[in-house]
Amino acid sequence: MKLRIFCSILSFCTAVSAWTDHFSFDAIPNPVGIDPQVGAMDTLPDGRIAVAFHRGEVMIYNPADQAWSLFASGLQEPLGMLVEKDGSMLVMQRAELTRLKDTDADGSADEYETVFDDFGMSGNYHEFAYGPAKDAEGNLYIALGIASNGASMAKEIRGEFSEIGDVDRAGMSDSKTWGKNKGKAGRMYSRVKWRGWVLKLSPDGKKMEPYADGLRSPNGIGFDAAGRLLITDNQGDWRPTSPLYDIKKGGFYGHPASLVWRKDWDGRNPLKVPVAELDKMQQPAAGYFPQGELANSPTWPVVIPEGALPKGIVNQTLIGEMNQPTMVRVLDDEVEGVYQTALVPMFDKSPLGIGNNRIVFGKDGSIYVGKTQLSWAGGKGIVRIKWKGKPYAQLEKIKALPKGFELVFSQAIDPATLAKLKVKSHTYAYHQAYGAPKAGEQEIVPKGVVISPDGLKLTLDIGPLKENHLHLIDMSGLLAKDGSKIHGDKAWYQVVKAPK
Repeated sequence: MKLRIFCSILSFCTAVSAWTDHFSFDAIPNPVGIDPQVGAMDTLPDGRIAVAFHRGEVMIYNPADQAWSLFASGLQEPLGMLVEKDGSMLVMQRAELTRLKDTDADGSADEYETVFDDFGMSGNYHEFAYGPAKDAEGNLYIALGIASNGASMAKEIRGEFSEIGDVDRAGMSDSKTWGKNKGKAGRMYSRVKWRGWVLKLSPDGKKMEPYADGLRSPNGIGFDAAGRLLITDNQGDWRPTSPLYDIKKGGFYGHPASLVWRKDWDGRNPLKVPVAELDKMQQPAAGYFPQGELANSPTWPVVIPEGALPKGIVNQTLIGEMNQPTMVRVLDDEVEGVYQTALVPMFDKSPLGIGNNRIVFGKDGSIYVGKTQLSWAGGKGIVRIKWKGKPYAQLEKIKALPKGFELVFSQAIDPATLAKLKVKSHTYAYHQAYGAPKAGEQEIVPKGVVISPDGLKLTLDIGPLKENHLHLIDMSGLLAKDGSKIHGDKAWYQVVKAPK
């Protein structure tokens, strides 16, 4: 028993040192008297870091002297922030998108401008609001979470109420009888306007366009380097595991509650629409975070800038994760115009810890990770991660082939370890229940692995790829030629479209 414990500790320490050899992990001192749960972050033009805390304070951190200053207060559960060129801040509160301005240049906001608030609020605790993300034309995008039947609505609501459903207005707001009614409402519900939707706003917020629907709890919204609008959602009802979506105008993304707010909806209770019909309507996920393996609650996507990480992964997307001590790197691929991804852990088994809710990059390439927990699993405070400039072995690119995958690494792979490469595949059932186990899981014995002369590229032959299947490529047995292990040694590739 002692030997097993020793080996386990040794293995963990080796995994930690694999990251700490290349990165520093430092806790940022928390501002005095502030609840250290981070809801939003962004970088100011001068390199300081703006942070919105859960209780409503917006603080500014100066990396040069590690000092904090108060910029604004009194906000309601901020969960998104976008710093503008003039230093003003767009902050997504629960009730509205707000612009904070420092008009007299004294270092604190003196003007709180409502940019947009034309969406419904039922008073349910789970109606979070996320964003904004900005496109190349300056348009803004926000995402609205739906309500949970863990609680009723308030007696007073904001906006229009949808009568579509098996519970009327009084039944939705009577907390005394909610236990009898909540099963009729569905596990998650959208009875006030635009809940479960992505809304597109003009740069000034005066024009709104309903953009896409079918979301549940989209705690991550942002544009990638190619201009795709990416959203992460959380496992739950109608979510077999947490998905990564490439959001398209007019798209439906699987959770039916929000369908009632479509102009052309036919009046049916969406929870009673046949599953097969809903499945045909929905846009496929570009990637999946296997529950309990890669991520349980993925968060904000950000683009990796020059100088922060090795050149081979610059412009890739990095995503936070609440419940596991890791972040996730997105490897893009495209087959016949269809976007699909492989998701790879980053900083797994490092000192990072859990609760990784928001991510920003400092001017010096530092990664600032803001943590939160609320009443769920998570953490507190801010961790600063800095690459030491020392190269390491990792998967940099992946490409789907008619009979497998092409893998490109940052360092030459030892050919003697190729036999240890493992592959599995599985899919998920789309249904109303909360989550779903893996379906059709199978191990795939590679028919061959061809390594390029420089050792950087592997061509993996596993036969024709299965569409709508998640393929795990387990690289934990691979070694680089210098004897080091692969950092982020698993990749989950979702085959939306199989190459011909």
